[in-house]
Amino acid sequence: MLDADLIRHCGDPSLKPAIVERFVSAAGSNDPLAITVKSGGRLILVPKATSAEQAMAIVRQYVGQAMVRVGLTQFPAGIGITDAADLKPDLVDACQNLRKGTAMFAKVLRAVAKWYGNPKSDDVFPQIFEDAVYAWKTGEFEGVSVFQVEDPGTDVTVDNTLPAEDGEANSDMPLPADKNADSGEKSESVGAAEMRIDLSRIGGK
Repeated sequence: MLDADLIRHCGDPSLKPAIVERFVSAAGSNDPLAITVKSGGRLILVPKATSAEQAMAIVRQYVGQAMVRVGLTQFPAGIGITDAADLKPDLVDACQNLRKGTAMFAKVLRAVAKWYGNPKSDDVFPQIFEDAVYAWKTGEFEGVSVFQVEDPGTDVTVDNTLPAEDGEANSDMPLPADKNADSGEKSESVGAAEMRIDLSRIGGK
């Protein structure tokens, strides 16, 4: 479980603390030096880093050749970077990783909410959150790269999809199932002529 002070000081302010905690629990790691490397859908075993310097050396070794996830939020290293030398050690700093990761996830969450039509009902939030976590793990949602997608901005705010009170509705919000990104459980409409959103699952449980 993440430290409450770390969430308060380093989590993106557009995400309520309970959502930050659930996001890291569902998609992140409890180790700031954790590194996950995947290539072609296969997990590549890398040495467990014991220092920030060692962690960054591993990240720089694989960025550009494989999908590299780093730190508490399993942030996708290399996004927007053209040279591995430009990668900064803040990737493995707990606070900076949480700040960068939750800011990126907030954008993904806003984008998924927009794809759902930005519904106001609290009942729909668990599905939006689950799809946003899945998008974070895979890097895609409905065939679109979620890390490069334009931020919907203030017209689609996270608050529009969040339950009103952290201590009440949020505490009962079900965690998403831990889907394996490579399992193919979710059907993607990659290459479709137009984006299609499956809303049949809303309220279907």
